[in-house]
Amino acid sequence: MFAILGVVLGHWLVTAFVADASGRDLQVTSPLKTMPELTPISSVFQTLAVFFLVGGYSAAKARRPGEAWTSLMRRRLTRFARPLPVLAVAWVPAAAALRWAGFSADTVRTMIELVLSPLWFLCVYVVLTACTPLIAAAWDRFGLRGAAVLAAATAVVDLGRFALDTPGWTGWATVLTAWLLPFYLGIGWAGGALRSRRAGAALLAGGGAATALLIVFAGYPASMVGVPGAAVSNLSPPTLAAVAFGLAQTGLAVLLHGPLTRWTRHARTRSVIGAFGRSAMTVFLWHQTALMGVTAVSLLTLGSLQGVHTAPGRPEWIMMRLPWLAVCAAALTVITVLAGRFERGPRRPRRDRGWSRYAGSRRSMRCRTRPPDGGVPGGRGDSSPVPRPSG
Repeated sequence: MFAILGVVLGHWLVTAFVADASGRDLQVTSPLKTMPELTPISSVFQTLAVFFLVGGYSAAKARRPGEAWTSLMRRRLTRFARPLPVLAVAWVPAAAALRWAGFSADTVRTMIELVLSPLWFLCVYVVLTACTPLIAAAWDRFGLRGAAVLAAATAVVDLGRFALDTPGWTGWATVLTAWLLPFYLGIGWAGGALRSRRAGAALLAGGGAATALLIVFAGYPASMVGVPGAAVSNLSPPTLAAVAFGLAQTGLAVLLHGPLTRWTRHARTRSVIGAFGRSAMTVFLWHQTALMGVTAVSLLTLGSLQGVHTAPGRPEWIMMRLPWLAVCAAALTVITVLAGRFERGPRRPRRDRGWSRYAGSRRSMRCRTRPPDGGVPGGRGDSSPVPRPSG
């Protein structure tokens, strides 16, 4: 839940649409580009490693002894597949409506790209989930040594990319190595590893120190999210700095696991988290749509507004942006209610209660009148007295 909320708030804060004089052309920028002093805040909202850590943990816990691989995949991936068709279908008329309202083709194309951009996460997640048995077998054999190999593989790819001038496409190999690492650690965590506070503290301190050293001495970007116009991004593709930062997040998750588990034992908290979990996929897939819907509708009805359609050049922009986050949250809530049923799937038809009571009473009557053990009175389990012959 916290990982998804971090992604949503992060995107809403660092994605800015700037309207031109005509009010029909929107350019995407980021406050991190014009206000680099806000860069440390990006670390709070970049929670992708936590996604994959929890994904590996839950994938390992979901395995049932003797269950077929296809059955496991169907259970794990059905909830991810359901919201995708409705998202695609909804954006066909939405794109046409935006063009009819006068928005430029470039603006509509940019919006669609922002809607599709979170889907890369699902693609990687599906691949790793499908490979859960293999990854679990690797953990059983190699343990933490396998994690070191994945980190070293990412370092080798970065070395070729930044120092040896290898082809740019080779950098995308880290999409697998970088996000497989927290997924791999999540599977180990589910198996009993990384449970001690010492392990959590070591990951947090070691990962945090490695991240700082890579930024200061190796020239990696300080921002843990992409910045428009930047020559290098820590996420596209993921770098060794992103891996080190993910290790620090893993350590923090291990340390907070106990307190958060105790907190979620409260009935009210558990019900809220359960309700959010059932809608998590809808929230993740539709949060960019909510942002762009608020941006487009407010521009068409109210004109250019501070904090929504203006360039984020001063700190005041953040203060003007914050109230609009509540509007985006309200829009996302409405979308979640409307589209959520596609995530949960069709409900099973409920049997008529009157018939259920009647059938239940009939079964109860049969149980009372039919003696056990083949109809032999006084057999094992029969509580009625056995008549004895008189005299």
